[in-house]
Amino acid sequence: MEFFYAKKPKGDVKMTILVTGGAGYIGSHTCLELLDAGYEVVVVDDLRNSDAESLNRVEQLTGKPITFYQFDARDEKKLDEVFTKHNISCVIHFAGLKAVGESVSIPLTYYHNNLVSTMALCAVMNKHNVNNFIFSSSATVYAQDNEMPLKEDGHLGCTNPYGWTKFMCEEILKDIAVAEPVFSVVLLRYFNPIGAHPSGMIGEDPAGIPNNLLPYITQTALGRLERLTVHGDDYDTKDGTGVRDYIHVVDLAKGHLKAVEYARKHQGCEAVNLGTGVGYSVLDILHAFESENDVKVPYVIGPRRPGDIATVYADPQKAKDMLGWEAELGIKDMVRDAWNWQKKNPQGYRKG
Repeated sequence: MEFFYAKKPKGDVKMTILVTGGAGYIGSHTCLELLDAGYEVVVVDDLRNSDAESLNRVEQLTGKPITFYQFDARDEKKLDEVFTKHNISCVIHFAGLKAVGESVSIPLTYYHNNLVSTMALCAVMNKHNVNNFIFSSSATVYAQDNEMPLKEDGHLGCTNPYGWTKFMCEEILKDIAVAEPVFSVVLLRYFNPIGAHPSGMIGEDPAGIPNNLLPYITQTALGRLERLTVHGDDYDTKDGTGVRDYIHVVDLAKGHLKAVEYARKHQGCEAVNLGTGVGYSVLDILHAFESENDVKVPYVIGPRRPGDIATVYADPQKAKDMLGWEAELGIKDMVRDAWNWQKKNPQGYRKG
């Protein structure tokens, strides 16, 4: 297929944003921010790891409608139908499998799902002359030999198939931007999103046992899980536990709005970290949760997980300089909002 991207429209026309994976954790928070900012939102999500109730609640919170289509983003024919029905101006691509451990067990599933969905979107965007693309990438694309904080021009390289799918999608998008200079793509490299909307109506609702730290803490505090296992306490950090850059999901969602605004006015491809620039240890998060919410969380120290490194945190300066974005919410906001969500939704979206 020969690609050609149309010139950008002039003027400040009201935009319709297609959000793939919009019913998920980060996707739903981003949909809320988009609606509040005056954008129209169309969501494509197969609900494999999400719940349509999140979109219902976003509509309640904003008082604005979302157009929702349930199908796999790899389905090029159905994507074409959506682009035909709606005047899409920009795509935010969240849809994808994202469990690191699972990616090691079923790598082909991860490569097929994450790469094919990205390529299908690009093909349909080309057909419909849409050229603004915001990609949900990850700090997992950075190699382990980088010094901290991580900068966008650091060494790239991954330790698991999930990371490589993000890396490869970035390469695909970079190549398209070189071939078609009018194409505008922002690669948003997330660090560790936690927290929930302060209303407590939308939040992180993992299926099964959580892979991420904070939902494991909240479910343990609630009694759904017996105790938290801290993976390693012998790292070269202040308390021996791993240090990561945790960012409030609302701040992260707002970063996507800034990326959309940037893409409308610029061409080419840019990679941008979305993090706070501050590293917190596992025990920092645990103790902040206990202190802020006045609840105790039982935990034990377990062995290190293969592939984990001691410290990872972002240099967020490029996001501030290029997008005019920086994180505003702190660790207390993150743990308070996460607990508020979990208390109001003890079984997640499934039983309110």
